[in-house]
Amino acid sequence: MKNAQTNFWNERYANEEFVYGIEPNSFFKQQLDKLQPGKILLPAEGEGRNAVYAASKDWKVKAFDISIAGKEKALKLAKMKAVDISYELTGVQEFKSDEKFDVIGLCYVHFPAEIRKEAHQHLLSFLKIGGHVIFEAFAKAQLGNASGGPKNKDMLFSIEEINAEFSQLGFEIIEEKTIELSEGEHHKGKAEVIRFVGVKK
Repeated sequence: MKNAQTNFWNERYANEEFVYGIEPNSFFKQQLDKLQPGKILLPAEGEGRNAVYAASKDWKVKAFDISIAGKEKALKLAKMKAVDISYELTGVQEFKSDEKFDVIGLCYVHFPAEIRKEAHQHLLSFLKIGGHVIFEAFAKAQLGNASGGPKNKDMLFSIEEINAEFSQLGFEIIEEKTIELSEGEHHKGKAEVIRFVGVKK
């Protein structure tokens, strides 16, 4: 399963162009800009657009992904933008850190259903009390739209699942809404998403 996922993402990121563009996710940018810079963790960060943006705003960035092609593109983007990011090649369950983070950014991070709850709990263990999670991903209603996301409904989100999987958080914002995506070729068009900002209790 993991090898199939790794191969999928390595193939997706293999081309010269940045699959999801080089600009940060707009909700992530909007919410990050409200916070004082500190340490940020970006799991499944792919080609690095959010990591590079955070670094440009003086955040100390730790990112990881399973895709070596994604890491290479992210480091290339960081060089283009003249910023420093730390980027590890690891799966979510294998990720370890002695650091605690002020923010975790989860943008279109859709872990396989069988590990998802445990993966989210594992990541929250690295978040400081009072730290923020900034999250945007596809809702279950996205199934059938051509604007991106997993084709497996179990990998998509409902508000109820968010509440269950992030029960350590108090939500400042939590909403399901229809948006117009414009993030490269694979995130384009009308999309059904869930967004939240949560604070660790």
